[in-house]
Amino acid sequence: MSTTGNMPRNLKQEDRAQLQAKLELGLQEMGLEILPEQKQKLLDYVALIYKWNQVHNLTAVREPIEMVTLHILDSLSVLTHIECEHLLDVGAGAGLPSIPLAICLPQLQVTAIDAVQKKVSFMRQVKAELGLSNFSVIHGRIEEQAVPSKEMPEKFEVIISRAFSEIALFIKLTKHLLADGGSWLAMKGIVPEHEFKKSAIKPTEIRVLKVAGLDAERHLVVLKQELAN
Repeated sequence: MSTTGNMPRNLKQEDRAQLQAKLELGLQEMGLEILPEQKQKLLDYVALIYKWNQVHNLTAVREPIEMVTLHILDSLSVLTHIECEHLLDVGAGAGLPSIPLAICLPQLQVTAIDAVQKKVSFMRQVKAELGLSNFSVIHGRIEEQAVPSKEMPEKFEVIISRAFSEIALFIKLTKHLLADGGSWLAMKGIVPEHEFKKSAIKPTEIRVLKVAGLDAERHLVVLKQELAN
């Protein structure tokens, strides 16, 4: 897909239908059931990424059909593993996995943080356009955040990252924000044995994730607070 002149081009209706079919098939394959209005918001989100990406280069994935697999379905692969009321997404980028989770889990209070202003601006635009009242965005470095504060009134039961850093650094920079008995969730490709060997950290659990249409390994590394100190 190309742009017309210097103006970002929106998705055509036939493109949207193709994306909807891809999303529906992927959700079915992954055994996920979400409401029709949530599916529409996920597609609206893809359209916003596509539009902004033409100007702001938010993600390396350029084609909307690939975004459904590599962004939406990949993020939703952890949907059934989220059991908390307050979740923090560190280094959220364009809002992955936080925005898909906020869309599909309206009772979950989701906070996303990123140090890059254009990505924060994008996430705030998505929040406004999609009416995500359970989603909040912070601009800043994670290690500089304090609890309690206006933006973070309390600690989080779950802190997740999709592409933030190696696990040891992820824990080091966020442990002051994790509630007692909370968990870190690190979304990874292959099992990061080299990261475990470099540190004294041993995962509590490693869960295999299934992403429809993705011929690559995906794993969720779970670390309980008491085992990561």
